[in-house]
Amino acid sequence: MKMNSMNFLREMVEKNGPLCVGLDTTPEYLPESVLASFDSPATAVLAYNKAIIERIVSGESSGLAACCKVQIAYYEAMGLEGMDVYSQTLQLVRKAGLPVIADIKRGDIADTAKAYAKAHFSGDFEADIITVNPYMGFDTLKPFAEYAMPEKGGKGFFVLLRTSNPGMVDIEKLQLASTVAKFSEECVLDRVGHELNRLAQVFKEFCPEALCSPIGAVVGCTEESDAKVLREAYPEVFFLIPGYGAQGGAARIAATLLSKAGGTVNSSRGILTAWKKDEKLVAKVKARTITLDDIADAAGQAAFVAKNDLLEAKKSLN
Repeated sequence: MKMNSMNFLREMVEKNGPLCVGLDTTPEYLPESVLASFDSPATAVLAYNKAIIERIVSGESSGLAACCKVQIAYYEAMGLEGMDVYSQTLQLVRKAGLPVIADIKRGDIADTAKAYAKAHFSGDFEADIITVNPYMGFDTLKPFAEYAMPEKGGKGFFVLLRTSNPGMVDIEKLQLASTVAKFSEECVLDRVGHELNRLAQVFKEFCPEALCSPIGAVVGCTEESDAKVLREAYPEVFFLIPGYGAQGGAARIAATLLSKAGGTVNSSRGILTAWKKDEKLVAKVKARTITLDDIADAAGQAAFVAKNDLLEAKKSLN
């Protein structure tokens, strides 16, 4: 049987470690002199993405990441040219032999959800795995789940469960009324988690030969107590773990989430803007002598440091 995309990702985590490089690339992350050397900001972003991908998959630093995550909003903000760069970036990651996660957080009703699923699991914007938002109701997940079947490509998707932003408490941590709660103090994210477990069981019944469920969960690593509870509550669910680095999430929290079924830990700004923390490169920015290779090398080194930080944290828990 053909491996589903989530299983491919899990295998790459075993091979290359848990780091997910977030290509949430905006022109503002590049020095002005580098931007000026390209025809447009969008072409500069594409060149930077390509250079980073090359550094994490080849050369002395090969095997730095399990996958790349591409946040569509940054490319939408660059207009039509940006969407072409988005499409090319997805293709570059896949051609490099890594699974690519399209961070689109889509969620809508009926035919609209079907259109989103088709748009991001096939055609110009095809990705291996996407992120989806369940908060319009669980029926909105069905069109995405259909693409997880082997005959539809064996795609995967991560469902928002416990996100990394402070405002998650406004909805995700709200307790359900006793009249609808299935257990004492059940909150919204608990209900989402139970649905993920149910979908995983349904998939297992339809595809008993599959090595793992194609359905994972987005769980931020910004709160240690939540990390322990959620990892224990969903031991068989693979996690996409944002919040590490620039958002303040610690490696030790990520390591807790990496236990049991495991997961992949995203780092975006910490890698994309690593050159800003290098005094020599900052001096080259002021002198307008910094190059694309300079900032891509800094990104590659930051990925190397992040990978080892996560592996050391994981080892300390064992």
